[in-house]
Amino acid sequence: MAGHDTTEMEHDVHTEQENAWDGGTQPFRISYGKLMMWYFLLSDAFTFAGFLIAYGTLRFSSATWPVPDFVFSTAPFGVEHRPLIFVTIMSFLLIISSVTMVRAVQEGHRENKRGVVFWMLLTVLGGAGFLGCQAWEWTNLIGNEHMTVTRNPFGTHVESGVYLGPDGKPSEETFNVGGSYLMHKAELNTSLSDEEVVAGFSGHDDEGHGGHAVNAYDKDYGFMYVDEEGFIHRKFVVEEGEKPGSVQMELFGPVAFGALFFFITGFHGFHVLSGVAFLLIILINSASGIYAERKNGYEMVEKIGLYWHFVDLVWVFVFLVFYLL
Repeated sequence: MAGHDTTEMEHDVHTEQENAWDGGTQPFRISYGKLMMWYFLLSDAFTFAGFLIAYGTLRFSSATWPVPDFVFSTAPFGVEHRPLIFVTIMSFLLIISSVTMVRAVQEGHRENKRGVVFWMLLTVLGGAGFLGCQAWEWTNLIGNEHMTVTRNPFGTHVESGVYLGPDGKPSEETFNVGGSYLMHKAELNTSLSDEEVVAGFSGHDDEGHGGHAVNAYDKDYGFMYVDEEGFIHRKFVVEEGEKPGSVQMELFGPVAFGALFFFITGFHGFHVLSGVAFLLIILINSASGIYAERKNGYEMVEKIGLYWHFVDLVWVFVFLVFYLL
């Protein structure tokens, strides 16, 4: 009897050893495709983490940094001075699209083709809406506020002071440490009349190109300095700081802000764009009935769902770092 039991145990061990090499066992009880998706998302998470850590390091090592409530305070249709309203709408669209993606996966598990197509279509619309909002934000920052990867017109004061008026004397417009400002660009003789312009000033040459840097004064901006690119550097008198009573002028903000903003949000936007493209392909395949024939619970929909939720999660951290802190 004992010999019989021993023989059975040896047979079971031998069978298990053979099955271990047959390649049919799914690791972690999930398919190969989903496992590879998890590996990709993990590596992509490290990439985004590196970018965001670099942003944090540069920010906290800089003496001055633009305030998000001031930088991101505009919206379409002329809405101004409404901090974070527009980016909140962007975030809402992306979060809602993640919810619709969950519903698409659920309908896939039920083998409901119409439900999968409907909810995936809503997900595509949410992603496209987010991309449209981001395109407007970039257009506004680049076209209207002249921020680029090499130039940041947003700055903050490191000292308290008072701006100089058109007569070159201190005005009633004061500011405190940490106050935000946006350096505007002078237009070709549109905001300055002959009586308000120092002789020879326009900020541009006769053809509208950048001219020479000059000192000038204006009824709106007071006494100022206009550089070769036409940017207005308002002048002020320091009241509290290292050199009280000295006359200084607004300077460009840290270049790293614009460079990191466009790079990181652009990198995330590329992920969203890629996700929308894949969603459309899988939506079309779902409508054609390809996945219904496989009888695997629309696994492809579940895999793109993992990617989409990752993109949504990354945006939460991007939103936190750029728009809230």
